[in-house]
Amino acid sequence: MTVPAGGPAPDPAGIVSRGIAAVLDALVLAVIGFAIQAGVGGVRLLVTGPPFHFPNPSVWLSGASGWTLAVLYLACSWAAIGRTAGDRLMGLRVTDRAGRLLGWPRSLVRAALCVTFPLGLCWIPLSRRRASVQDLVVLSAVRYDWH
Repeated sequence: MTVPAGGPAPDPAGIVSRGIAAVLDALVLAVIGFAIQAGVGGVRLLVTGPPFHFPNPSVWLSGASGWTLAVLYLACSWAAIGRTAGDRLMGLRVTDRAGRLLGWPRSLVRAALCVTFPLGLCWIPLSRRRASVQDLVVLSAVRYDWH
């Protein structure tokens, strides 16, 4: 999404559209997590036989694997195409300030910050650039991009 020469830059996304995109991504992650648990239960059923049981991991393991899954989902999406499923539905793209994809290191840092500190979005209404705390740290921008 590079800005055309002489053309206006796309508008930065606000807190409402970014918040809705985050909720949609959380739903996508819930479906992925359910599918992983069902898959693990299915493999266990094949190995040990009936009855089928969903895995019951510890709270620590659930939290760590959920955090890791969310970070990988966000980072891979932003580094590869600049948008997650929620971003696509809301017409958003995550780039650097010049409009280029973030790349893997910055996408990973941004994803880890977003999952660990989601309240960083609350800075958006206070920012002239509509930037979250995560955007300020990794020098990223979230803009409307319906193309």
